[in-house]
Amino acid sequence: MKVQQFSRIGFIMAAAGSAVGLGNIWKFPYMTGMYGGGAFVLVYLITIAFIGFSVMVAEMLIGALGRRDTVGSFERLAPPEKKGWKYAGFMGFNGVIIMTFYSVVIGWIFYYLFEIFSGLPASTDEAKGIFDALVQTKPGIQIFWHTVAVIIVGYIVYRGIKGGIEKFNLVLMPALLLILFGLLGYAMTLEGFAKAWHFMFAFDWSKMSSEAIVRAVGHSFFTLSLGMGAIMTYAASLPKNASITKTAFIVTFMDTLIALVAGLVIYSFLFHEGAPAAQGPGLVFISLPVVLSNFGVAGTVMALLFFLALAFAGLTSAISLVEPVVQYLIDRFGWTRGKAVAVTSAGYWLVGIGALLSYTKAWGPILSFGDKPLFDLLEFTTDSILLPLGGLLIAIFVGYVLPKDRVYAALEHEMGPTYFAIWRFSIRYIAPVALIFMMLNLMGILKI
Repeated sequence: MKVQQFSRIGFIMAAAGSAVGLGNIWKFPYMTGMYGGGAFVLVYLITIAFIGFSVMVAEMLIGALGRRDTVGSFERLAPPEKKGWKYAGFMGFNGVIIMTFYSVVIGWIFYYLFEIFSGLPASTDEAKGIFDALVQTKPGIQIFWHTVAVIIVGYIVYRGIKGGIEKFNLVLMPALLLILFGLLGYAMTLEGFAKAWHFMFAFDWSKMSSEAIVRAVGHSFFTLSLGMGAIMTYAASLPKNASITKTAFIVTFMDTLIALVAGLVIYSFLFHEGAPAAQGPGLVFISLPVVLSNFGVAGTVMALLFFLALAFAGLTSAISLVEPVVQYLIDRFGWTRGKAVAVTSAGYWLVGIGALLSYTKAWGPILSFGDKPLFDLLEFTTDSILLPLGGLLIAIFVGYVLPKDRVYAALEHEMGPTYFAIWRFSIRYIAPVALIFMMLNLMGILKI
């Protein structure tokens, strides 16, 4: 079935929306704090340039040449004697597995958006109590907001490429940028801004460990939404006269810029109040609300705007996680978009309930496997195995399976011989080695 086409700006906003998610605004700042600031940022930027960008171009190329769902694109492009490569296209299901817990986190954000009106917590203990109570003892409230997230995402995907995904991203991505840069403008007036800048961009190598390097490499890859078929599925609807490399560069730049801006905003607030940098995953849900409570009414407004930006980022990524499976069901089985969306949404909604219950005191022991709650198991499986594997398959397919002449013909007018040679070397050697090493390290098979 022929897929609809994005407009050029619509594709850029949709692809940027896919890449810009909770990882940029939530995960990147706390990882920067945990792993020493500027040194972590430097490794992150280097790997974004040499691995993330290269794999993004490769994934977009498969989608733009295949013009089908992820399985169909691999099937169409693979040489006759290598049709088994179609199974690589099932990486498109990675996104729905991620949605089983991602929509739960979006639900937490919705909950916090309403809780802000009840007043911000005045102490870390109070903030931790609010978050722990939500996660451990309020499954009904979590299921409600999880369901709201599933319905919103399902409705947008149901509306299709033009009427849903493109239109939604054309509104929310500019709104996200406006909120973040508005918060950055305010942060620049605070005494903590200079310290935040120094923390993020002063490269103190004594703070860099081998684990931090692996985490920086991993996050630079995951933050671009690679290895899950989202970019590939969107690229199947890329206007035929659009530049793949230029579009990939713009998306990569926007993704990186938003992560850096979010980090500067958060650390400006923290340092202004003398709070420590290394606070882990609870940074946004526990530490930041307490810090903003000291700003009075202005702090409440900033908290509202920040969590609104977080919600926007989560939703723009979420729709890209669902679309690959929906497009596969439409192409492969001739389902209507409504049926495909309903079945896909119901599937990850049900597993998501299990994921959120696995954190509760009542259901945790039942829904844990070994020492891992179902929520953590799903996150570990996607982050440490499925996404790196998806990226590795993309790199190998474009670097070794697709004929060089065909790849060059698709990119020559954009890159030229020299840049093409550099990019191809990266996709054939640098990216696969880095992804294999990262996957083995995250799985605990290889430690440095």
